[in-house]
Amino acid sequence: MADKTPANHLASEPQRRIAAATAIGMNALKPMMHFQVSVLRMWADSIERFEANYEKRLEETATTREEQSDKERAA
Repeated sequence: MADKTPANHLASEPQRRIAAATAIGMNALKPMMHFQVSVLRMWADSIERFEANYEKRLEETATTREEQSDKERAA
């Protein structure tokens, strides 16, 4: 019976409004957050590919330099 008093009803009404507003806000933000996560994943993937290509080219350059040095020594 004490839960049905007008004072308790008025006290819980702002909490319900805040909870409803929070739920609406979170539902609105969810697609934006998914988009940001997907963009970050693509960005990280691009950086990883760049790093792999950089290492590959660096190894190729080092191998080429070693071969040139070996040819100069042999000559």
